[in-house]
Amino acid sequence: MNLFASDNFALLLTKLQQQVCDDRTDVWPAEQLKAMADAGVMSWDVPVEWGGLDLKPVDQLEGLRLLSSACLVSTFVLTQRSAAARRIATTDNEAAKLQLLPGLLSGQVFATVGISHLTTSGQHLKTPLVQATETDDGYVLDGLVPWATGAAQADFLITGGTLADGRQLLAAIPTDAAGVQVQPPVELMALNASQTGAVKLNSVVVDHAQLLHGPMEQVMQHGTGGGAGSLGTSALAIGATAGTLQCMTEETQRRPDLREFVAPLQAECDQLTTDLRLAATGEHPAGAAAVEQLRRQANSLVLRSAQSWLAATKGAGYVAGHPAERAVRESMFFLVWSCPQPVLAANLRELACSGLTTS
Repeated sequence: MNLFASDNFALLLTKLQQQVCDDRTDVWPAEQLKAMADAGVMSWDVPVEWGGLDLKPVDQLEGLRLLSSACLVSTFVLTQRSAAARRIATTDNEAAKLQLLPGLLSGQVFATVGISHLTTSGQHLKTPLVQATETDDGYVLDGLVPWATGAAQADFLITGGTLADGRQLLAAIPTDAAGVQVQPPVELMALNASQTGAVKLNSVVVDHAQLLHGPMEQVMQHGTGGGAGSLGTSALAIGATAGTLQCMTEETQRRPDLREFVAPLQAECDQLTTDLRLAATGEHPAGAAAVEQLRRQANSLVLRSAQSWLAATKGAGYVAGHPAERAVRESMFFLVWSCPQPVLAANLRELACSGLTTS
């Protein structure tokens, strides 16, 4: 049976469309996350032996695409919880799995990640943003986790640090542990309900029972458990585009003149959806290059679709709170969220030079 064709999943999408969070830092998508848990979404990335479905990457991507078409902010929060679940599911630490996976499966436990400092944020600095020191009983972490989504709402933060010899570790740290200081959420251009901000770690003790991966070189390249990687970000961009185009299509019922503009965007979105599936199954003609190619194309499309909707709504869409102006702001997120430099360069090139080719 197609999981995403079920009445249960269709009902979930309807709920998400009707209960979109206000774009404020004092709001949290608790109802949306509960609806996802009730619909079984939290089982997608949990191993079968722990009661989950452990969906194939292609199916997880399809689910993310559909969810983000209904509500981008709650789906973004879900991706951070899923990233935490994958790191826990792939650890050799059975005690950590026993402590965390059942709660993650039911939705009673919320875990998030603070890992950008181990991959991109602050990598140019001589001193790591989070330093790890080995002790007789484990490790001590000191520093700043610059980006963590929903840390104030989380029971556990999956984060790590770098030892003096360059090795890195990843651990599951209770957010109420001594020395963990969750900072107020940052005011963002959009997705404020994700409550994303920094976390300070002041001599936070990590014992061996909390250790998930490492110490090892480049710990983030290990233990992903077959996750979809950056294809997941493209899935959200394609899904957000689909949600925008659905609204534009509804607008064409009153304004048939818009159809000529919606049709090519929809065709491009449909093609990217097909390409996403091919990349997830390893069947894309571009091979390994498909991941970067898809991200570049998805970024471009989500930006152009949102701006087209704003233009179609005219002055009404320019008023704060209108879905079109929110879609424009949310589309900008994909220019900064885990955006590789080659993708960013390609998007900047398109923005700077595309007009020069039409004369």
